[in-house]
Amino acid sequence: MIQVDTTIDNSSKAKWGGGRSPFNVAYGKIMIWFFLVSDAFTFGAFLISLGTKRYFSDVWPDPDFVFNSSPFTGDANLPLLFVSIMTFILIMSSVTMVMAVHHGRHNNHRGVVKWLLFTILGGMTFLACQVWEWIHLYEVNAWWGSFVDPSVVTKETLRPFFNPTDFEAMTLAQGMDATTNFFNYFFTITGFHGLHVTIGIILLITAFVNTNNGTYKTRGHYEMVEKIGLYWHFVDLVWVFVFTFYYLV
Repeated sequence: MIQVDTTIDNSSKAKWGGGRSPFNVAYGKIMIWFFLVSDAFTFGAFLISLGTKRYFSDVWPDPDFVFNSSPFTGDANLPLLFVSIMTFILIMSSVTMVMAVHHGRHNNHRGVVKWLLFTILGGMTFLACQVWEWIHLYEVNAWWGSFVDPSVVTKETLRPFFNPTDFEAMTLAQGMDATTNFFNYFFTITGFHGLHVTIGIILLITAFVNTNNGTYKTRGHYEMVEKIGLYWHFVDLVWVFVFTFYYLV
């Protein structure tokens, strides 16, 4: 008869008795990482689809011609200046978020409140810039992706969007197709990212209110600020890829 050894391995029990995670990471942080990885696949799919469509298109609008305007500059031709300012603002908001997390780890209540406020202001400023860009593209250029009216499209109306060399060689059908795809992807990708920024701002405001009310100080830790910080850094990192793939390449 075979006997089964039912004795407990005390050495294994000493390593983990079930009361503490063996990875020494809070459950909430693990879950936020799972979410961020899955969300990265969504953004990745958008950018891969954009790259594929652009690669197989005969012509493609030139970002230097499309994004050459900035507020309060009149008709000055300043390619990509405004979006570069937007990017700088969002990156700086990541820096202020790092400071908020740093002060949270040191239980510095006032420091967390101050730097969360700066991060919120940075996020709101970025969103305001994005709203201006969307409105400007509609009012000045009157192009909204698939809402383009084929009956009023001519090569002259397409002219500002393409590099002169490409423009002279393309047909009207090629220009319409390329412009439609360009703006469809633009409003979808930047809109999806803007939604993430909006959600991040709501989370930041919630954390700011809770911090100001002493909720996290009473708990003895600022773990929620760290989790929101992970999300905010992810949103900033995604924008760097959007900026590179859509505005620069």
